[in-house]
Amino acid sequence: MCRREDTPVVALADDLSGAAEVAALLGLPARLVLHPVELEVSPTSGEALVMDLDSRYLDDEAASHAVRAALAAVVRPAPAVGARGGTDVTGSRAFRAANSLVEDGTPLWFKKCDSLLRGPVGAEAAAFAEGAGALVIATALPAARRVVRDGVVLVDGVPLHESAAWRAEERAAPRSVAEALTPLPTTGVALGTVRQGPRALADRFREVAARGRHPVCDAETDTDLSVIAEAAALLGPGTRLLGSGGLAAALGRLLAPRGTDGPSARAASAEAGPAARPTGPAPVAASRPTSPVAAAGRTSPRSPESSAAPPGAGSAPRFPAVSAPARRSPVHPAAVPSVPAARRAAGHPAPAGADGAERPLLVVAGSAEPVVGEQVARLVAHGARHLTLDPGRLAGTAGPLPLPELAPGSVTVLSVDGNGGVRAGAARAIVAGLARTVSALPGHPDLVLTGGETARRVLDSLGITALRPVGEIHHGAVHCQTTDGRSVVTRPGSFGGPDSFVRIAAALRPSQQGVTQ
Repeated sequence: MCRREDTPVVALADDLSGAAEVAALLGLPARLVLHPVELEVSPTSGEALVMDLDSRYLDDEAASHAVRAALAAVVRPAPAVGARGGTDVTGSRAFRAANSLVEDGTPLWFKKCDSLLRGPVGAEAAAFAEGAGALVIATALPAARRVVRDGVVLVDGVPLHESAAWRAEERAAPRSVAEALTPLPTTGVALGTVRQGPRALADRFREVAARGRHPVCDAETDTDLSVIAEAAALLGPGTRLLGSGGLAAALGRLLAPRGTDGPSARAASAEAGPAARPTGPAPVAASRPTSPVAAAGRTSPRSPESSAAPPGAGSAPRFPAVSAPARRSPVHPAAVPSVPAARRAAGHPAPAGADGAERPLLVVAGSAEPVVGEQVARLVAHGARHLTLDPGRLAGTAGPLPLPELAPGSVTVLSVDGNGGVRAGAARAIVAGLARTVSALPGHPDLVLTGGETARRVLDSLGITALRPVGEIHHGAVHCQTTDGRSVVTRPGSFGGPDSFVRIAAALRPSQQGVTQ
């Protein structure tokens, strides 16, 4: 499939982990920005400009304003969906149309929405559709076993509104994608229509758009999402895309140069594939682990619906044991593990800070997802130090809570102690306190941040306004760098298997070779 090398893409997301996920899945050189002023610099040729709107917890009016402000900062008026073109369906058919999306200088626009439909999805979609000839919507994320059938999100086969996926939300889950998208006028597109192929599907999109409505597509596999992306490309100028990371990966495959696979494997499995995947032409070798330690987390390619590494995929690395027992314990000064001498001897030292010392690695487990507890336990079992913080003190203290200094080269995981329960409505105050505490730590540690809200609040507290995506450690776990060379890995809270933190810690050190030097 032909690709125009100067195709610019602008993508918007409602939280930081989602923005980083999209930046990785598009497979282009990318800039990830956190403030609207950064959007005043238009994307350069062949670049993806991805912005975290930080709108997941905004009200509808504020979220709509954030989307409109982003569109106004970059976009130029786009024409309506054009008439059907010729009948040529050669290898360049999809991006002949996709090229027309940008032939007037307007970038190709993508809006990331949560696959579980959390946040002000409808308000943002309605604002994003303003000025578009058509907005094509596909929210399925097969890699996480979230599909859309008859317009309803199914999570592991259970309708979203009957599942536990919204247990932490303060309102009921929507019963359909169309309900979540209210007030946007939509029309459902059944799976059977999707599987008729891109040209038939594009015709259906035109019929829907002609009635002033926007198509909401069923999808159960990554192949379905690829068909949807290609059909949208055939519509020509004025078309925008809105969907999950699965649709972003499909767009990335469409944008990939002929003879390459694009980010197909990145979307295929939440846990399968290489330990770190490059995000386009940025140092590819630097994003691929070369040590046996990191290679232990690799698995062979698997089907789109798989979600965990197969048994026996290799043993994970063991960090040096700490002097205190590897258990869940309150914060107190204690010995912290150092990077194994064997890794230094193998040529994979941890990155150095400004003073030449090896940076500590701090994993901030800020998500309330049940799987995170197991991920923390496994990292601790491999020798990382575990520090827990009292949620009441985090929410009720204006300043940072005291933490022991992180030793150079150490691996530490920080989490919130939920044994006593968390007061309803206190989650955001707890995250803010966690961010203040992390930002007060000396030593500029490399960071692993789970949960979009936690990641954004920590980076805001540190004054970090932009990131450069470097690679993807596993689906959703995106390795970025700050302007001063610090590594930041972001990951949605619900993503990754039980060994996610172990894999990230193993991959981060070798993945930095050649990037920070």
